[in-house]
Amino acid sequence: MKTINDFIFENKKALIRVDFNVPLNDEFKVTDATRIEAAKPTIVKILEDGGSVILMSHLGRPQGVEEKFSLNHIINVVSDVIGVQVKFAANCIGDDTEKAAAELQNGEVLLLENLRFHPEEKAGDKIFAEKLSKLGDIYINDAFGTAHRAHASTTIIAQFFPENKCFGLLLAKEIESLNSVLHNSKKPVTAIIGGAKVSSKIDVIKNIIDKVDNIIIGGGMAFTFIKVKGGKIGDSLVENDKLDVAQDILNLAKQKNTRIHLPIDVIAADAFSEDANTQICDAFEIPDGWMGLDAGPKTNIGFSFVIADSKTILWNGPVGVFEMDKFSKGTIEIGNAIADATAEGAFSLVGGGDSVAAVKQFGLAKKVSYISTGGGAMLEMLEGKTLPGIEAMMK
Repeated sequence: MKTINDFIFENKKALIRVDFNVPLNDEFKVTDATRIEAAKPTIVKILEDGGSVILMSHLGRPQGVEEKFSLNHIINVVSDVIGVQVKFAANCIGDDTEKAAAELQNGEVLLLENLRFHPEEKAGDKIFAEKLSKLGDIYINDAFGTAHRAHASTTIIAQFFPENKCFGLLLAKEIESLNSVLHNSKKPVTAIIGGAKVSSKIDVIKNIIDKVDNIIIGGGMAFTFIKVKGGKIGDSLVENDKLDVAQDILNLAKQKNTRIHLPIDVIAADAFSEDANTQICDAFEIPDGWMGLDAGPKTNIGFSFVIADSKTILWNGPVGVFEMDKFSKGTIEIGNAIADATAEGAFSLVGGGDSVAAVKQFGLAKKVSYISTGGGAMLEMLEGKTLPGIEAMMK
């Protein structure tokens, strides 16, 4: 696996696929620059080597050219983060863009306009990829968040750089961190899988079940497992068409000697609302008309004990509706337990949009080992799939 550390970039133009798909407010101001900051080490390394940088990314899901999705909106934030005044190309291909790239001096950075203004990007068009490839001497993929898509700039383009392609520092770290959980982990290994639906996590659970010692299942998806074990779940979220899948997972865990940990009590509410009435219920005895919206106090203690005993921890998905203060305690307790275990030497990896949002919201981002930047890409790696953006770089 070649990374940028295997190249000297003096007098070279590095064409980097970054993931600058950042959130913007109504005034088109960046509200979270995490993804831009994550790309900084790769960019700085190239500039310090004496090279120049051409950045390409998508933003949002534009239907053709839409001003609200222009990467011109983020140019000042990119400049501030990198510490270099970034230039902007009003298109990602074409004569003007090729001229701007050719005239780029060592130490300079050029940001291209939104790749998805061209439908050829998502279509994985080879001609479009070749046009992009003409802009740089070395191709670098540093966009883990899009590595699971066979798009022109993430996968197809790699063939035009048979010898001069490599992973950026961010993408290399993502691969290394996930591999350390899946293949090189210190035991005991605990996976915390939360969120609303079993259906979105089936393949993840099945792929990791023989690689981990414990699987903590929380959030709405826990009630499908509780129901299949004979529990009364009231009006809690359940996927009745996935009961057989939940049973298969429980049976498989038994065969593999993997311990499945489900909630033993919950904070139940009489409505999906911050203003709802609440009570603590046995997770297997929730009254009709009530729904479990957070892990209960006994569950929090039990889950924390499991985490404290772990040397490797993977967290994907909250264990309650943490967006509402009233139902956030379970997710906060999970986060604190992971932070404590990390402080004691465990390796912790957090990934998935809601989990990442939770660790940031509750001030835990610097207390875990690694936060993954790719939701869908991380899930597909955990499912055991080969990501096209990574596979293309290995050829």
